[in-house]
Amino acid sequence: MCLGSLAVSTFFALAAAAGPAAQEAPPGAPDYKLKPGKSEPGRSTRILIVTGQEHPAHKWQETAPVLAEELSNDPRLLVDVSEAASILASPRVADYSAIVLHLMNPKPLDLGPGGRENIRRYVDRGKGFMLVHFACGAFQEWPEFRDLVGRVWDPKLRAHDPRGPFRVEIAALDHPITRGLKAFDADDELYTCLAGDRPVEVLATARSKVDGKDYPMAFVYAPGKGRVFQCLLGHDVKAMRVAGVGELYRRGCAWAAGLPPEAQGAK
Repeated sequence: MCLGSLAVSTFFALAAAAGPAAQEAPPGAPDYKLKPGKSEPGRSTRILIVTGQEHPAHKWQETAPVLAEELSNDPRLLVDVSEAASILASPRVADYSAIVLHLMNPKPLDLGPGGRENIRRYVDRGKGFMLVHFACGAFQEWPEFRDLVGRVWDPKLRAHDPRGPFRVEIAALDHPITRGLKAFDADDELYTCLAGDRPVEVLATARSKVDGKDYPMAFVYAPGKGRVFQCLLGHDVKAMRVAGVGELYRRGCAWAAGLPPEAQGAK
């Protein structure tokens, strides 16, 4: 074999070993850094986690895989992960039953008017949207985002209690997401910084050790025909690994995607 043929063979062997997530996009195609979920029988509901940008205090590279793993414990969900927020402006989001926003852009993120309209239209037409932890602080440059998701981070308010243990109480015993769930102990940041006047339904709360007030830890909101689930828990891997946190996200994601929250065979 000549050296040229050997080089070409080696290239294709390495590309095959790298798998689909490592392959480059075709020339001229947008690079969304998409990591496809594992396709298995029964996983017919497609979920897209959008991550890749965060506040310096949050290590999305560590928490995004844990979140994907937790959601994939529902055997109905096929979970893809994109590390490029620009995918939100793409028509391809219509392929997903729910978008999971796991990012906070410290600098304005220019999706353009068409990109923002793409997100709004996606939710209004009946798809699901789930916000994870500091995703409540995303799109500060887009005032209408508050109306789309019900509550957002307000930098004028106290951000959160010091990191530590606190009790998460179930506030909505009859909602499909929280039906049958028990209170649990979290080790996390207790957010106190949300603002908004939309009619959200609070599912879980926690009491601040700083001011003694109860604050929402998870809630749902229905803009148009859409379904929004937002949870403020999950600061880091340790916080995300708490069983109650994973279950809230798993059930909330299924509900946002239009499924019964509790799946048979879920881990």
